[in-house]
Amino acid sequence: MKLLLTDSGIKNPSIREALVDLLGKPIDESSALCIPTAGYGAPDADPGGPWRFISGSSPLLMTGLGWKSVGVLELTALPSIDKAHWVSWVREADVLLVNGGDALYLCHWMRASGLADLLPSLPDTVYVGLSAGSMVMTPRIGEEFVGWKPPAGGDDTLGVVDFSIFPHLDHPACPDNSTAAAERWAAQIAGPAYAIDEQTAIKVTDGTVEVISEGHWKAF
Repeated sequence: MKLLLTDSGIKNPSIREALVDLLGKPIDESSALCIPTAGYGAPDADPGGPWRFISGSSPLLMTGLGWKSVGVLELTALPSIDKAHWVSWVREADVLLVNGGDALYLCHWMRASGLADLLPSLPDTVYVGLSAGSMVMTPRIGEEFVGWKPPAGGDDTLGVVDFSIFPHLDHPACPDNSTAAAERWAAQIAGPAYAIDEQTAIKVTDGTVEVISEGHWKAF
């Protein structure tokens, strides 16, 4: 699987170019499945957030990029659907667009739905995460970002990549996400990590990690 782990979606030409490079073809020739699930799990969640993500009306560009087609894959519904049916939808998609919200809630449903087990068998699929949709692919998120609490506790996530992500760096709407806070977070995360702002994404292809940025970021 090819990854584009964004802070705030496809925010600038550099991140868009990275997306097209991963797809290997234009966006308007590519089919997408969007996954809104994380948007329901945050403590301050409201139903408008997932709708804006799905409809493409959010300023955080993901579904509204001009895809050939866009479908919705709601993870909480998958356990009640024939597995072969929804797996075929995933395999036919060029890209998975994964909403922000709560990373641990998303992680729980990626595992419970079976999607997490399917990901390693999708070498040509592009995964584009938005905030929590990016963080879920890391080994852990840190106690600072624990909102929804999984049954087993902890802050572990899927560990598809070997680094953690501190999002929304120095964003005025996120006063707790300062550079100083990122440094404290990194000191206890016990592994490589990146703090990234809304103009930054992390591209991962065949184990090679590349930071794509027109903004501000820091590696720890």
